[in-house]
Amino acid sequence: MATARILFLAIISLIGLQQGALVNATFASRMKCTWGYDNCQIGDDAVKLILNKWSGAAIEGFGDFLYGYIDMRIKLVPGNSAAVVTTYYTSSAWTSKESDTHDEIDFEFLGNVSSDGSEFYYTLHTNIFVNGVGNREEQFRMSWYNPTSDYHNYTIFWNPYMVVWSVDGNAIRVFRNYEDQGIPFPKYKPQKVYTSIWNADDWACQGGAVKTNWTYMPFVANYLNYVENVCPYSGPNSVQVCNDPSNWYFNAQYKQMTADQLKTMNDIRSKYQVYNYCTDTKRFNGNFPPECSKPQY
Repeated sequence: MATARILFLAIISLIGLQQGALVNATFASRMKCTWGYDNCQIGDDAVKLILNKWSGAAIEGFGDFLYGYIDMRIKLVPGNSAAVVTTYYTSSAWTSKESDTHDEIDFEFLGNVSSDGSEFYYTLHTNIFVNGVGNREEQFRMSWYNPTSDYHNYTIFWNPYMVVWSVDGNAIRVFRNYEDQGIPFPKYKPQKVYTSIWNADDWACQGGAVKTNWTYMPFVANYLNYVENVCPYSGPNSVQVCNDPSNWYFNAQYKQMTADQLKTMNDIRSKYQVYNYCTDTKRFNGNFPPECSKPQY
């Protein structure tokens, strides 16, 4: 995995050279609290989001963007965090539940516990929504590293060719653009960055059987070093500007990952993936979404 991480960082360094520099945006300059104000602590380069019996917390970015790279370091809630959910995602604006057409790219960290109660762990849940439709979940058992003892980098890379989810510089999932074959891809709606912590004991742990143990509150998720390199959205003309092939993310090296990156990703997926919607025959009764028959990487 070290080789793939070095290659990933080399690519990001190249991005910085092409664009002038990666923007170390800082949480204070680019984020605001939108829920649970007493549980939301935003410093210049660090954030604490707190969940207690009375409230969780959420922050969102100030600016919209189309395409680019966002990264932040996160240290998840340690110990018994069963049914506590920490999120980090991008999303376009919601209109209404009745006519939802939003796009969204998700990292969700689900606090979990083994069936005998002897081990606490996290499930990394990923999903992508296009035109209000999600149901594209992939999940991983987060056991190739300890997400609570130290900070780890979580990255969303989004360009017109693909969306890539990465952990510590190692890609874990790719969703490729097959729009020309009738498969929707997020391409025209600007998105913002969001992160939150909340109680999800109605579903997140063993289907809702395990409830949040409030004797362990407060549950605290910590964030550091928010970095972005995106195409800012300032109005309808930005759709054309951000889809101009002269933008750095159109370059050939961002169309396909390297052999070493693919090897590392496949190793992670073979060892730690615990759910893939494209293999859930019971759920789809054999009638899988069309992207499931296409190569994603």
